Amino acid sequence: MRHNKKRGMKLGTDASHTKAMKKSLVSALLANDRIKTLEPRAKAIRPEVDKVITWAKKGDLHSRRLAIAKVGDKEVVREVFEKAAQGMWADRNGGYTRIMKLGPRKGDGAEVVIMELVTEAVTPKTKAEPKATVTKVAAAPAEGPKAEEAPVEEASTEEAAPESEEKSE
Repeated sequence: MRHNKKRGMKLGTDASHTKAMKKSLVSALLANDRIKTLEPRAKAIRPEVDKVITWAKKGDLHSRRLAIAKVGDKEVVREVFEKAAQGMWADRNGGYTRIMKLGPRKGDGAEVVIMELVTEAVTPKTKAEPKATVTKVAAAPAEGPKAEEAPVEEASTEEAAPESEEKSE
């Protein structure tokens, strides 16, 4: 039995209002790439936005129809599918949104956040290489004269500049 087992966050409203509010927030985020909202609302729509972007990466007709049903605006869905086709999220396997806290709202103290779509490329995780350690070796007495080190030549900026930029007076 599933007594008292809610699906998702209710957000203080009845089911139809919650559904409409989530649809509106998802549409606004995908249309504008950034919205300012309350923290519980942002956390509630994060999985839905990720689903829509995953459907956009898939790109088939069924996925487009599912996205239109979730978002409710064909033009917004078209834009998201175009961004996904251009490879905006090609190297990312989830985590398409970022939530940044702004602080409490002045009137009621509710936590206000900015939710935005992540557009940066994913940096590949590599194994951490150990830092190179410098070991000092005791100098052994040299048997002969020390080899002189060749001076290191630095490239000057004057050589790199083209000759046509000389002062003409």
